[in-house]
Amino acid sequence: MAAPVIEVYAKKKCCLCDEAKKVIGRVRDEIPFQMKEVDISSSVELERRFDGHVPTIFINGKKAFKFKVDEAEFRKCVRKEIIKSGISRISARNGRA
Repeated sequence: MAAPVIEVYAKKKCCLCDEAKKVIGRVRDEIPFQMKEVDISSSVELERRFDGHVPTIFINGKKAFKFKVDEAEFRKCVRKEIIKSGISRISARNGRA
């Protein structure tokens, strides 16, 4: 099964961002997934898009959380994506899209 991709849009010196990353890290200790941290200050476009809206968490390209990450809900979302990935692969093998 393909591991979900988690993107964390955050910035330095952001206590909400630090807390969200801690929660995500605890779940990652249990469930494998890819994680990409994006510092919004690295780009004018990212700052414009996310300033005042960090952290923002995407799971497989879909916005899932903003400001606060509930650990139980995040775990549930990641597991759901793993299951969907497995179903998609099975369907593709059987000739279904």
